[in-house]
Amino acid sequence: MRFEELPTPCYVVDEELVEKNLKILNGVMQRTGAKIVLAQKAFSMTTMYPLIGQYLSGTTASGLFEARLGYEEMGKENHVFAPAYREDEIDEIISICDHIIFNSFSQLEKFKDKALKAGRKVGLRINPECSTQIGHAIYDSCSPGSRFGVTRELFHPELLEGVSGLHFHTLCQQNSDDLETTLNAVEEKFGEWLPQMEWINFGGGHHITREDYDIPRLEACIKRMQEKYGLEVYLEPGEAIALNAGYLITSVLDLHQNKMDIAILDTSATCHMPDVLEMPYRPPLFGSGEAGEKPYTYRLGGQTCLTGDVIGDYSFDQPLKSGDRLVFGDMAIYTMVKNTTFNGMALPAIAVKGKDGDCKIVREFGYQDFKMRLA
Repeated sequence: MRFEELPTPCYVVDEELVEKNLKILNGVMQRTGAKIVLAQKAFSMTTMYPLIGQYLSGTTASGLFEARLGYEEMGKENHVFAPAYREDEIDEIISICDHIIFNSFSQLEKFKDKALKAGRKVGLRINPECSTQIGHAIYDSCSPGSRFGVTRELFHPELLEGVSGLHFHTLCQQNSDDLETTLNAVEEKFGEWLPQMEWINFGGGHHITREDYDIPRLEACIKRMQEKYGLEVYLEPGEAIALNAGYLITSVLDLHQNKMDIAILDTSATCHMPDVLEMPYRPPLFGSGEAGEKPYTYRLGGQTCLTGDVIGDYSFDQPLKSGDRLVFGDMAIYTMVKNTTFNGMALPAIAVKGKDGDCKIVREFGYQDFKMRLA
């Protein structure tokens, strides 16, 4: 099937572009000996797991269901971190995960013995209290009052028996200079306990496959931990795996007017690209410009009842008309994993664009996918 023949709305993941990202990540692994695992919270498209598994060391999860997904669909190293674990889930988590990272000493004390008895690696998440975020405070795990990780003030080294690694995750779509800054804070506050550890996990948020990303600085950070403390280094990026490797195709349903031109699409910010509202951010749209940059400017919105279901204001060389197809870029990450059926909106189909340019629909959704979520 040709790209132009796909139904709308439809997510399309480009296999060649995903592999391009994976080769960059694998290069870091080959040059440094570090291990990189897929953070499934950003991209959980199991159709691509065989390809990802060729290049990366495994997966990391935020809870039981993601852990099962990584265990069943990739079958390599399987890490997990959660702010707290449920007693009725911890046994299964321990049975399928290699590295189990705890968020607090109370959780550590509660479940550590079970994990160690099963031969699992036990880790503790630390909070270096080093904010490097500019905007997007909702993703700053070092902000005051954050529920993530143990601060230096509440760190109890006498309770570290059985803990083989420390984990921190402070970044979001950032470059390696911010990692270096964070690593300085980690050493300052927790460095005296690093020599007794076997591994350290730098968490996610590393935009390694972005064009301007400073890979040599990242590799220097990795080698610093390896050479200074003898640690095995893990990274768990999510976005970097499928960054700029996916699209969301949509069609114009109607044109409206209210002090400006408005186009109603068959996709939705709140349902199909929720980070547009949550981050917030403006997704790239092929063939468009900023508002006023080109002759015809439209506000693009969805079908839902939410007044704020607006993707943004974009300009075009020609007037839009009903039936026109628009293609948003960078729509593989944090889309399929976060979308909803609010208002009974149908979920977009999911397709893969192969290396030969042919597109194949791998999943379509209908009424039952909406109904099954309701009692």
